[in-house]
Amino acid sequence: MANIKSAMKRNRQTVKLTQRNREVKSRFRTYSKRVLEAVKSGNVETAQAAMKEAVSVITVTARKGVIHRNQASRRISRLNAKVKAMVMAAAPTV
Repeated sequence: MANIKSAMKRNRQTVKLTQRNREVKSRFRTYSKRVLEAVKSGNVETAQAAMKEAVSVITVTARKGVIHRNQASRRISRLNAKVKAMVMAAAPTV
């Protein structure tokens, strides 16, 4: 246990930040999973709607500093590729 006043404050801050990061990261994972489940089910409209929400959540997660912005870009790109592949497969061929 910390004895110095500044160390005690730092411990309190760490607890708060850890809790916030855990909540934000959990939300980030939930929205990412929703996109993957929609893609797996094959529902185009649901997948596109879930993708739109997921992009917003992933961007906010990066902006808060919970994940790196390059990781956010990579995750968005990979989810988008899966949704696009599903849409292209569902589109009628001419």
